[in-house]
Amino acid sequence: MKKKIALVTGGFSGEAVVSLKSAAIVEKTIDRSKFDVFKILIYPGDWYHQTESGQKVPVDMNDFSILLNEERVTFDGVFNILHGSPGEDGKLAGYFDMLGLPYTTCDALTSAITMNKGYTKAIVQDIPELYVARSIQLFINKEENLERIQKELRLPLFVKPNNGGSSIGMSKVKTPSELKEALDKAFAEDDQVLVEEFVSGREFSIGVYHAQGKTTVLPATEIVSSKEFFDFEAKYSPGVTEEITPGRMSEEEVGRVNRIIAQVYQKLNCKGAVRVDYFLEHDTGKFYFIEINTVPGQTETSLISQQVRAIGMDVKDFYTELIEEMFV
Repeated sequence: MKKKIALVTGGFSGEAVVSLKSAAIVEKTIDRSKFDVFKILIYPGDWYHQTESGQKVPVDMNDFSILLNEERVTFDGVFNILHGSPGEDGKLAGYFDMLGLPYTTCDALTSAITMNKGYTKAIVQDIPELYVARSIQLFINKEENLERIQKELRLPLFVKPNNGGSSIGMSKVKTPSELKEALDKAFAEDDQVLVEEFVSGREFSIGVYHAQGKTTVLPATEIVSSKEFFDFEAKYSPGVTEEITPGRMSEEEVGRVNRIIAQVYQKLNCKGAVRVDYFLEHDTGKFYFIEINTVPGQTETSLISQQVRAIGMDVKDFYTELIEEMFV
């Protein structure tokens, strides 16, 4: 019997657009000889499965089932590709846990913590060979913040919403006069803001996942952006960034990065595939942790897909491993 998999997409944030693109690729790529796939779209107050004819079939939230052709369909597991809230911040994970339904991504606690950049950095900062940029976590947008930031941190700075992904609301601040506008922009996206010192380094993003009894660190992708930093436009506009997979690192750097990444995955109790962004500082080669993404994009050009192909693996087989792992 083929397992019935709910492919969960949509979401409550601006990242829903990216989530739908990822879901379209996953839906097309999953091995249909092994799994029956039902795409479930989740929007505020509107959870449904869309049939091939375009009919919207509501989800019964009591048991996460749907009624198709007068037959009740329940699912064996969930392939979660919902970026942002509620798929990445632990809300859906907690709901699925209560129903006893397995899913491909991190559990509720890890998902909630890793959505908060400041809390994540506090947990990983004592991992050997891992460094974090000096930072301040702000909870209220008030005038006194300007003085405190200038007193405690060195310019230039990155100012970003503490929760969420896609680099929306993020700014690079080079002079004190730019600070207030950057804080206002970040606080418009979130009620917590992270202000951190700029690290001058080569930027990389690396995927890691656990399946078949082992944790696999994929080849890193080097991000070479024509913009000053990897913001929303740089991530999602063609031609703005060059992505080199595998990234240009020495043998020593690859070994060190892989050691650190495996420990980050373990320390945060990750499950499924996650992606970690980091810098290698220009002068020292030190590894600086930026952030972790627990529901990384799965479009054809997404970094994880590039990295899977770089180890000679078919993305279809990668998805099979992720799905089978949730039943272990």
